[in-house]
Amino acid sequence: MNWQIDIPLIAILRGIQPEETLEHVAILLENGFTAVEIPTNSPRWQESITSMVTQFGDRGLFGAGTVLHPQQVDTLAALGGRLLVTPNANPAVIRRGVEQGMMVCAGCATATEAFIALEAGAQILKIFPSASFGPDYIKALKAVLSPEIPVLAVGGVTPENLGSWLQAGCAGAGLGGDLYRAGQMVTRTRSRAHDFVKAYQHFRAQLPEDRK
Repeated sequence: MNWQIDIPLIAILRGIQPEETLEHVAILLENGFTAVEIPTNSPRWQESITSMVTQFGDRGLFGAGTVLHPQQVDTLAALGGRLLVTPNANPAVIRRGVEQGMMVCAGCATATEAFIALEAGAQILKIFPSASFGPDYIKALKAVLSPEIPVLAVGGVTPENLGSWLQAGCAGAGLGGDLYRAGQMVTRTRSRAHDFVKAYQHFRAQLPEDRK
């Protein structure tokens, strides 16, 4: 499975209620998002993922975040989820996700953790928490990774600073509280989604043709 989406931004809907999920995901899709994760520490996350996959499964990459145990991977597979996001580099979780045919985005902070995740089969790395390290750290880390490995910034990414992460070499970002906070109105989700997509498109428009 390849990481090939027009807007490489993962929406993280931490804390969302199952009854709210479809409305917020629909807004995200309308604004160009095609990757959504619902963390496993959200209320009744299994219900939210089931409804999201059933309603929108053919329109994007949907799954779970904060996946900590292989058993959760099996549950996610049974629900039809295809995106697996972890906060750490747990080889057992990563390998199980790969065995289930999922796109695995593994959390890491150091080169050691990055290579552990890649050896286990992760297709994407997320540097978490990015705000604690900064774009220069990611740029340095990228120097020892294969250029083909997509790296995402997660934690502290805003529409205003998204460009700095992309300039440092990130393929995209995972967006949490600056995109969605538990209980927020759909109008807020629409506004933030629009701001993030606009920021991404603005950065791409400034690139020379050979980098687009």
